[in-house]
Amino acid sequence: MKTLTLMLAMSFLGAACSGTGYKNAQDEETINADFGSTDKQRFVEGVVSDLLASPSLSYYGKPDENGDARVIAVMGGIANRTEEHVDTKIIADGVLNGLLGKMRFVAGGQGQNEIGEQVRFQQGSGRVDPSKAAAFGKQLGAQVIVYGSLASIVKEKGRSLESLGSKKKDVYYQFVMKCVDTNTAEILWTHEVELRKQQVTTLFGSD
Repeated sequence: MKTLTLMLAMSFLGAACSGTGYKNAQDEETINADFGSTDKQRFVEGVVSDLLASPSLSYYGKPDENGDARVIAVMGGIANRTEEHVDTKIIADGVLNGLLGKMRFVAGGQGQNEIGEQVRFQQGSGRVDPSKAAAFGKQLGAQVIVYGSLASIVKEKGRSLESLGSKKKDVYYQFVMKCVDTNTAEILWTHEVELRKQQVTTLFGSD
């Protein structure tokens, strides 16, 4: 009877603490040691600030007919070399958002597929004024490609008397971005951001 009463009390307490609400997306997120929003934000901030400050691209921009000397780039992929299921596209999008304006970007990947479908529609459907229809062969050529990789090292230690029943999970992340000349394949810039997270789980939950 006492056990049942205790279980009911814990259930009511848990229900009282439950809830859903919005939080500031910029607040530090430390629910566990897995890849999270704060990791993404720190990776993006680290590489964007370093690339914009790099002298490697300062001589690259040559003014076009409109006097625009910004480097023309395309965003490549970010290889996920961790054991986690990480959607690295959100990192790539964050880097692009941080660089857009300081650099000029042409579409890549999905964007090129969408463009191809639209150009074929305008050229072949008969619904678009031929004099105003988009055509292949007029895109800007990217001078550089920005791409990278995400890797991790994970170590875990189980519960023991020495740790008073706690278990630990340590995760090290290495995020590397590169900027490469599309004509010569010369690596013009590279930057590494490192993060280390540790999760301690006691007998009563995570610390």
